[in-house]
Amino acid sequence: MPSFSSPNASQPTILDFLLTILIRNWSLKQMIMAQQLNYINKTTNMKKIILAALAIIAFSTITKAQGFHLGVKGGANMNKIEGQSFKDGFNFGYQLGGFMEIDFNKKIGIQPEILFSQTNTKVGNGFQDIYDGIGSAITGDEVTLNYLNIPVLLRINAGKLLTFQVGPQYSILVNDKENLLENGANAFKKGDFAAVAGAQINLGTLKVYVRYNIGLSNINDIDNKDKWKNQQLQFGVGLRIL
Repeated sequence: MPSFSSPNASQPTILDFLLTILIRNWSLKQMIMAQQLNYINKTTNMKKIILAALAIIAFSTITKAQGFHLGVKGGANMNKIEGQSFKDGFNFGYQLGGFMEIDFNKKIGIQPEILFSQTNTKVGNGFQDIYDGIGSAITGDEVTLNYLNIPVLLRINAGKLLTFQVGPQYSILVNDKENLLENGANAFKKGDFAAVAGAQINLGTLKVYVRYNIGLSNINDIDNKDKWKNQQLQFGVGLRIL
């Protein structure tokens, strides 16, 4: 007796056909996305390689130039804080860091630096008078401020032996040692702008310098009753290492 099978048993249904199309489309999209992602990664890596190569070439070009040099420096600070709250005399501190010399020609160049600099001062008689009721410091108490100084100076070469320097400086208060207020709050602002002027004697790779930093900002973070401004005389030696 002949057997009969259902017409749908061996033939694909419309649902099977649609599923097959969806799977193929999904696979195709996945392949396209993978190719795009691979292209993006390759492009990004290529950009990084090109930028790194350009940076290396630029740095190599600068370092080979006759007017580019790196060095280290250090010396002493004689500093005070102007204002009625502090004693008028200068106090000793120190500074240590590095510098870069970039000469555009034989006469003019710039000198960026990064220096760790210590400022020391003493509380004066006026502090308790101005901040009576909130101030805890007494006359003679020492205050120490540690700054990261970032000057960018114009270099004016007056021959091979003498260089004049002038420019702005921004200082970041890294930490301080003071107890001026009863509530323990910080009395000093975290940033300070200054104008710098000085001179340097060039003895080959050895540099002997002196400069004066005039504070332009009020570093008093309590209020504006008394304006505090840094004043600093620096002198020291530098050594060109590159």
